[in-house]
Amino acid sequence: MLVVSPLVVLLSVLGWTAVVLCVAAAAVLAVVAWRRPRRPLTIVTAGVTALTLLIAAFPASPAPAPVAALVTVGALVLAVAGGSPVTRHLLDRVDFDQTEGEHGGLLAADGRELLRGGEVIGLLERLAVAGAIVAGFPEALAVVIAIKGVGRFTELETGAVRERFIVGTLVSWVWAAAAAGIVLLVRS
Repeated sequence: MLVVSPLVVLLSVLGWTAVVLCVAAAAVLAVVAWRRPRRPLTIVTAGVTALTLLIAAFPASPAPAPVAALVTVGALVLAVAGGSPVTRHLLDRVDFDQTEGEHGGLLAADGRELLRGGEVIGLLERLAVAGAIVAGFPEALAVVIAIKGVGRFTELETGAVRERFIVGTLVSWVWAAAAAGIVLLVRS
């Protein structure tokens, strides 16, 4: 018969409580940062996300099912909402030598706005990426990138637009993968 010490039980409860609270805090911060973009809030969201990954990486015991469920929901919210302010923050730091349009895209020489609707596409993209990782179906990632690439192919006419597309996509995917990583760590 396996005997578990009260200290191990206490550490386990404290650890999983910390993970749930951190992922919930990160998800709330992500939603607020998405709705009211502010650089400090985006940085705090990224920091709490990193802290959550760190805490989840050192479990004292396997996560109970309710903890895993709460963390999964929180991490998916974090992946979807948190990616927008983080991506915007990094895109604002890169000079693409083109004027940004009214809808967040880049203005072409003829006045058309390229890469419009990037935020909505990003939200859906991060949900698909994080969902595929959490579901253990990495093959779906190829489908996501194929859909995005084919859908945007005609707009990738200038170097600046291609660079913005690549930077935005990579930042978005890394963010979604980090959020999904929290779930994978909790499940392991």
